[in-house]
Amino acid sequence: MKIFDAVVIGGGPAGMTAALYLLRAGVKVALCEKLSPGGQVLMTEVIDNYPGHPKGIKGYELADLFAAHLDNYQPERFNDEVREITPGPDGEYELLVGAERIKAKAVVICTGARYRRLGIPGEEKFLGKGVSFCALCDGNFFRDQTVAVIGGGNSALEESLYLARLVKKIYLIHRRDEFRGCKCYLDKCLINPKIQPVLSTVVNEIQGGTAGVTGLLLKDLKTGETRELPVDGVFVFVGFEPVGDFFPEGLERDKAGFVMTDGEMKTNLPGIFAAGDIRSKACRQVITAAGDGATAATAAYAYLEHLHV
Repeated sequence: MKIFDAVVIGGGPAGMTAALYLLRAGVKVALCEKLSPGGQVLMTEVIDNYPGHPKGIKGYELADLFAAHLDNYQPERFNDEVREITPGPDGEYELLVGAERIKAKAVVICTGARYRRLGIPGEEKFLGKGVSFCALCDGNFFRDQTVAVIGGGNSALEESLYLARLVKKIYLIHRRDEFRGCKCYLDKCLINPKIQPVLSTVVNEIQGGTAGVTGLLLKDLKTGETRELPVDGVFVFVGFEPVGDFFPEGLERDKAGFVMTDGEMKTNLPGIFAAGDIRSKACRQVITAAGDGATAATAAYAYLEHLHV
C-alpha cells in the first residue's frame, strides 16, 4: 500500500492549487482525479473576472495553465474516483481509489459541485436528447433553433448570452418575479433581442417524442394557469449539489450536503480539509476555489508539521 503525506481529491482549480502549494512545500502528494484536470472550468466558454486576464480567457485555456503549472512538480496521479475514506488506528486515513488502497495523514477534499436537476417528468428521459446542463458542450446542436434556459442566477444568465450567439430564440424561465444574477449579465440579457424572460413561472414537464424534446408544460405561479411552450431544447441551471458520496463517517455537512469548514478550510475531523465548491459557502467562483485551495494546503501543511513535533 502506497503511503503519502497528503491526498488531494479533485483536479479543479481548488485541487490543483492545493496540490501545487503542498508540493512546493516538499510534501509527498497524491492527486486523485478521474476526469481531465479543470473541473467545471472546462464547461465555461469565457472567464472574464479572473484577475490578470482583463480581456477574459477561455475556460479550457485557464485549466491548461493550472495543469501546466502543476506539471512542474509531478504529483503522483490516480486517474480514478475515490470510493471511501476510513480513519485508521494510527491517525492516518485509508482511501480506496478505484481498486487500489492508499494511506495519508492529511486529506484535502476538492470534489466540487454539479448542476442540480429539476426532478420533473421528462428530464431524465430526454437527457442528451434535448435536455442539457452545459451550453458550451451542447449549444451548437441547437443552432438556429428555439431553446429554453431554466434558472435565474449567474449561470443561467451567462449561458443564455452564450446561446444567443447560436440559437434563434431563448425563453429564459425563472420561478421568481426577478432574476438573482449580477447586473452586468442581466443588463445584457434584457437588451438581447433573442432572449425573452418568462418570470414567475415553473416548468412542470419536459415534453417530447422519439426524436427528442418538443416543448415544455409551464405553470404561471401568479395565475395558476398552465400552457405548453414549443422548444427544441432545454438548458437547466438551477443551482448546485455537492459531488461525492465517499466522505468519512462523522464529517459535518450542511442541509444541502456541502462540507462545513472554518476559515482555514479545516473540517470537524482532524486531518480532513475541504476547498472550493464542495464547501458550504455562498460564492462559487474560480478565484475563490483557488484561494480555498491555497488556504487548505497551508493548513494541511501546518497540521503535518504539528504531527512531526
